[in-house]
Order: sequence, then structure tokens, then C-alpha cells
Amino acid sequence: MITVQNLSFSYTPKQKLFSNLNLRMEKGHIYGLLGKNGAGKSTLLKNMIGLALPKSGSCKVNGTEVSTRPVSVLEDVYFLPEEIYVPSLTPGKFAASTGSFYPKFDKGQYDQYLKMLDIDPTAVMDKMSFGQQKKAMIAFGLATNTSLLIMDEPTNGLDIPSKTQFRKLIASVLTEERCIVISTHQVRDLDSLIDSLVVLHDRDIVVNCPIEDISERLTFATYADTTGMNVLYEEDGIRGKNTILQNTEGTYSKTDLELLFNAIISGNQPIVDLLNKSAK
Repeated sequence: MITVQNLSFSYTPKQKLFSNLNLRMEKGHIYGLLGKNGAGKSTLLKNMIGLALPKSGSCKVNGTEVSTRPVSVLEDVYFLPEEIYVPSLTPGKFAASTGSFYPKFDKGQYDQYLKMLDIDPTAVMDKMSFGQQKKAMIAFGLATNTSLLIMDEPTNGLDIPSKTQFRKLIASVLTEERCIVISTHQVRDLDSLIDSLVVLHDRDIVVNCPIEDISERLTFATYADTTGMNVLYEEDGIRGKNTILQNTEGTYSKTDLELLFNAIISGNQPIVDLLNKSAK
């Protein structure tokens, strides 16, 4: 679906953001792209859809180079940026003017998603609150039914009930022919939603691993005392020490994305090596 190969990108000659970066994403998955603020997540997404052009290397969607922005790619990709612009139109009029650019756009689905996200279809979009604007654009993006759906910090501006509804909707629209990529630094917003984790750190993809493989390789647990235990990473929590250990017993534990992300960006190489081993 998405193939990023030997990508190099910089905004200035002296500031190279990526150098020979590689990434592959397949249909039928919801990817969570995690990274610290300023790690380059938004820039990577823009390269993946042709809004930013690499200095060298390539970004392809279904084998087609996106930097040339062919219609065959643009009509089958929807990108929701972190900072959105909405016109002075109602959602219905916006769909009438923009939906035709996406051959698989479904107006009935759009109306349904608006209702589920509690958006007034008669309200003018640029008069809505930022959170309502974001939900209106999320509804439109889902209704385009593009094979590739990319969202950059989609939960920014959403209240807790809206975030819950967002997760339900995203999970419901995934098909074997669709790839969904969600970039965020709010790790817990992706909890129980993504099935594959991608971590961008130090200008490189350090982890690209299915969640089920993480559960096979690592154990997440809380202990009052970890003395004498072979702990890979731990943090103090309210109930004790939140820990990550190697899963040597073959037992399942729920992946703590926030704890895992903190371990990875702290430079915990044993954990990174275990995850990359599982991805091979």
C-alpha cells in the first residue's frame, strides 16, 4: 500500500530531517504513528501523500509515485491535517462541492457520521467551535471511502466523549482494502484502536510492529517491588512500579502504549531490538 524507500528530506540544506528512511504499510491495518513533538511526523505524512517532496528516495502508494500527484492517487487518498481550514458552508453544501473529487464518497454515510458525532448539518462550518469543525472533517474523511486515510492529530480539540466515538468510528470503517494511518503524540488516544505501532524517533523509524507481536514479545505488569526481577523498563505509578519485561512465559498482557513509547524514546535498545526481531 505505502512504500517509503530511502527517503531523504530537509527544509534547509543545513537541517536534514530524514536520511534514507524506509517504511512499509499494508492495507487492512490501522497504524499508529507515534513520536515526540517536532519528531517530523507531520512532514513524513506530507511526503507520503505528495504535499512535501523528498530530496531523494521515493514514496509510493500502490506502486505509484506520489510526488507527481497523479489523479489516480489523489482521488483515493484522504488527508486530515492537524490544522484544518473549513469554508463558510454547511456540511451538506461542503459535501456537494467537494465530495465529487472522491469517486467512492457516500453522502448517506456522511450524514450518518455527522449524526454520530453530534454535528448539526445545518450549521455553517466556519462558525463552529474547533472541535466541531474537526469532527465534521473527520466525518467527511470517513465517507470518502478512500483506500488510504491519513489523519494528523485528529483528536486534538475533541472532548472525552468525542474521542470515544472517534475510536468506535475508526474501528468500524476499517476493511481489508483500506489502510488507516493516525499520527499523534497523545498516546492514550490510540489505546485499543491501532493494530500496528510505528515509532518515529531520532529522525528514523525505530519500530514498525503489529500490536499482537508486541504482546508476544513483551509483558506489561505492575509490581509493588521489582527487586531481583529482569525488568527492561519501569516507571513509578500510583499502584506500584509499571514495568515492561520480556515475555518468556507465553502469557498475554495488554500493551501499555504510553509506557512502551516512553521506553522507546528513552533509548531502551533491548526493547527496540525485541520488537524489530518480532517484525522480521
